[in-house]
Amino acid sequence: MSSTPIRPQDYRPRKRPRLELEEEEEEEEEGDTSTELQAEPQDSTYIPGDSVLTDESAMSSEPVSTYKDDKYIVFESCLRELFQSCPVCKRQCDVQRRKMGTYVSFTQLCPHCNYSRQWQSQPVVGSNPVGNLHLSAEKICKAMNLQIFQYGTFRRHARSFLEPAIIHKWKTDQQHLFQKLQHGGKIGVSGDMQTDSPGHSAKYGSYTLMHLDRNRIIDLQLVQSNEVGGSYHMEKEGLKRCLDLLDSNGLVMDYIVTDRHPQIQKYLRERSITHFYDVWHFEKGLSKKLDKVAQNKDCGVLKKWLRSIKSHVYWSATLSTSGPEKVAKWMSIVNHIQNVHLHENPECQHPDRVSRDPSKWFQPGSMALYKVEKILVNKRVVKDVEKLSHHYQTSSLEAFHSLILRFTPKNVVFPFMGMLCRLYLAAMHYNENADCEQATTSAGQPVFKVVFPKSRKGEVTARPVKTDPTYKYVEELMRLVFEEVFEDPTPFVEVLKLIPIPKDLASEHERPSKEEVVARHLSRFAQGTVGTVHTRHPDQETAGVSGVQRTTGLPP
Repeated sequence: MSSTPIRPQDYRPRKRPRLELEEEEEEEEEGDTSTELQAEPQDSTYIPGDSVLTDESAMSSEPVSTYKDDKYIVFESCLRELFQSCPVCKRQCDVQRRKMGTYVSFTQLCPHCNYSRQWQSQPVVGSNPVGNLHLSAEKICKAMNLQIFQYGTFRRHARSFLEPAIIHKWKTDQQHLFQKLQHGGKIGVSGDMQTDSPGHSAKYGSYTLMHLDRNRIIDLQLVQSNEVGGSYHMEKEGLKRCLDLLDSNGLVMDYIVTDRHPQIQKYLRERSITHFYDVWHFEKGLSKKLDKVAQNKDCGVLKKWLRSIKSHVYWSATLSTSGPEKVAKWMSIVNHIQNVHLHENPECQHPDRVSRDPSKWFQPGSMALYKVEKILVNKRVVKDVEKLSHHYQTSSLEAFHSLILRFTPKNVVFPFMGMLCRLYLAAMHYNENADCEQATTSAGQPVFKVVFPKSRKGEVTARPVKTDPTYKYVEELMRLVFEEVFEDPTPFVEVLKLIPIPKDLASEHERPSKEEVVARHLSRFAQGTVGTVHTRHPDQETAGVSGVQRTTGLPP
């Protein structure tokens, strides 16, 4: 905030900044000129010659960055109290207000002693109020009726300053991470895609590649459905772009862990890349089939084994070092559920327990055993078990996908570049906080919280509580925006323009005029005449009984 006294002869309306001309100008309301107030008594320390009193002890000689300066919410009625009376003669002053988004200025003129001054709520760099640009970079609630600029101003700020800064920082951080990975030999990664809506109606698909040893997002590709001919093909295209980027930066892949998407399996075979399946995705698909079979009356015993079978999936995958060993351990489940614990390979590792209740086990030749065996050891399942990942899984990647929803909620439609930048912000947040430790009590005990996950259908579980996240990447972005991009946005914008933006989905269709679309919509409810159709029961034909009338939307 600043206040500048001006000489009476220099008093004239302030010239409106260039950017303000693009804003919707608000009409001055009645009461913009302050009303007559009773003059306050002068203080004993008041000196008429001093127009502005300054506390020198509160001033700092060191310059403060405008974007780091503290901000306060000030009501307009409170601001007007500062300008209603003249500091010289204590009489009523004429006050004019001008505003642009979060920026407001007051011009004070005393018609009695000709004292005048101008005051503005925030610095203006060029033609841009710093607060407007700062607010464009932040997310804030508008329920307080806080004065804010229009959406068009936000989009100009985003295109000119914010999005170029985000792209620059992500590319810079990514290259630093690539340089570290180049000295560590082959890398192991996990990959998966998240879409902006379920099913095959998605517009965007973001494919994420995570380095498993470092638990860092190393690449993220955004694909629009019309680039590849449909939503089903977005995952393959996203993976292809990720792998091509790694190749261009000299990174050699050791293996990749993904779900069992058919296109991904074929594509990785063609590129001769070792491919493992995520255990959670495999177990999830298998459990759905088992849950469905368990609903049958003759398969009630399966309900008692659902949790054990899920645990057996993880045991077979994570405690094995080769594909044949995983298969051998997995196949032992068929004997185990029949109370047979002697196998050729491997042996059961649980303690021997003799159960006297035969209803706990599957009976040989029963329908329940037949249906369960058909699911557990069919050719497709056995083939997939052999390729289950025995080391890393995609659980961290799924956690990142949950984080993305905080930055790109699915009920909001974003432009392509806006969507991409929000995904980059999510990746920056995750990479900075990926190694957050578990919170502890004052006594040093780890902190947990009890949750009821939807996926477990009411089964309670304990979840570790992490320490609070940090936001250093936000501070770096704000410094970049105000100290570099804002000063000279040209080189940053040029880099952003190199990113190809696909055509909008609506551009593929002919766009009629709005009047034509509205007329077509209204005519749907005016076509034909609402007629009365006579229906007659067959027995009523001979009896001569008139039919029952019903109203229909069809013409008579």
